[in-house]
This record gives sequence, C-alpha cells and structure tokens, in this order.
Amino acid sequence: MPQHKLLFLTLILLFLTSTLDAKENDKLGKFNIQKDLLLAQFDSKTDVDDIHSIAATATMLADKRFQKVNFYAVAGAYGDQEGLYVPAPKLFDLSFGQRWVNAHTDYDEALKFVISKVAETLEQSGTIWIAEAGQSNFTADVIRAIKQQHPQVDTKTRIQVVQHSDWNEGSTNPVDLAYTKQNSGYHKIPDGNGKNNGTPGFKSHQMPDWRTYIKEPRLVSIWELAIVIANKYNGEDKRYNNPAIADGGIDFSDVAEASWIFGFETLNDETAFFKEFAQN
Repeated sequence: MPQHKLLFLTLILLFLTSTLDAKENDKLGKFNIQKDLLLAQFDSKTDVDDIHSIAATATMLADKRFQKVNFYAVAGAYGDQEGLYVPAPKLFDLSFGQRWVNAHTDYDEALKFVISKVAETLEQSGTIWIAEAGQSNFTADVIRAIKQQHPQVDTKTRIQVVQHSDWNEGSTNPVDLAYTKQNSGYHKIPDGNGKNNGTPGFKSHQMPDWRTYIKEPRLVSIWELAIVIANKYNGEDKRYNNPAIADGGIDFSDVAEASWIFGFETLNDETAFFKEFAQN
C-alpha cells in the first residue's frame, strides 16, 4: 500500500477513535452530561427517608464526575397520601444552593419554573431524567404542559421517569400515574429498600461509618443536618415512623434511582455508596 494511503487511513482511524471516545466521555451511565437534565423530585411526605436521600443526592452531585451535570431538585413533589410534610428548606439550600424549587409552598411557581428548564433542555436536544423520590403527580403536570406547549416533542423518548417504589405508585393520583406511564419513558426499577435485587439497597438499621468517607465540610454539614431533621420528624404528629431511622440507622433508598440513571446500579449497599463517593 502506498505510504500516503496508509497515512490517510491512519488519520481516519485516529479521528474515528477520538470521536467515539468523546461521545463516551459525554455519558455518565445513561445520562449525557453535555445535554441532559436531572430532576431530583422529593415528596418528603410523610416518610423522612427523603431527608437522608437529599443528603445522598447532594453527595453524588458533589463528586468530580458530576461537575457538568445539569440538575434541579424539587421539594414537595408528593401525591395523594395522607400525613404531614417534612419541611427541610435549610437542607435543600445547603444541598442544592439555588438549584431547587419548593412545590410544597408554591406549587404553581415551582411547576412553571421546572417546565421552563425542561423546555430549554428539550430545545437543545437533551433528555429529561426524572428521579421520583415520591409520586408522579408533579411529573404528570410537567408532561402535560410540555405536550401542550411543545406538541412536536416525543415525550416518551425525551422524558425518562425512574420509579422504584410500589408504595409511591399506589400513593399517586391514578389518573396522573397512568398519564405518566403512557406519555414518558417510564422505568420501574427494583426497590431501593431491598438488597441483592438488581439495584442498590440503601437502607440499614445501623448507621454506617459515613464520616470515614465524607470529609468535605459542606457535605459533613449536610449529613449532620439531615440526620437531625430525620430524627426530629420521624413519627412525629402521626408521620410515618421509619423503623430503620428509629433504630439509629439510615435510609436513602430513593437514591437507587439516581444510581441507576448514572451507572452506579451495581453498588450493593450504603457503605459501598460512601466508599464510591468518598473524598480522597
């Protein structure tokens, strides 16, 4: 083969290899960090497991691999269940800064803001990933608005919803649940409350030695505050009494969803989580 042809083919191969590597580097699990949007939605009603889940989500997002991840958190994304809400605005501030909205105090304003961010992402060819640490009522309203305002968008491919809990589904307005399943890419993954079922089991009646792994001062403060809030409201005023947390343990089972989205579904338990996202 002539030398110039060999050189040309080599350059083509190098170009294709670098292009494929660049595309791979854009992905964190299923999530395209250049284009996609994560909505981390927490119901916080009436189980305090969401409080630990907020801290765990903040821990993931603080990892250097997540630096370019576009996200917003939603507080008060609950369904039709009875019981009192667990307020934690300081924890949301500490965990997410300005990147969260409060659907508990102002549902319409929170919905309007989220719809605008979803639309921006869709217009830039991104996909929406919704981790439902709660029910689908809020999600259904987001999808309805997008279908009305942007009818050209195929929401079944562009909006991906991840749910892990039968209880959450049962506490969603049935119309909203059916609508969400019909009009999104809906993924029901194994329950994060159990271990060895295909997704992480982030629940234990014993508190792991998280301080061994979590060193960054802001994250330490987040976990300290989350534990205080969860202990304060667990079972208070007829709220659900989470047995693991009542025993002094931990429950961020909802974070099985984000783990699945970002490619960490093989983490076995809460200790493996802290080891994975330790600050070395």
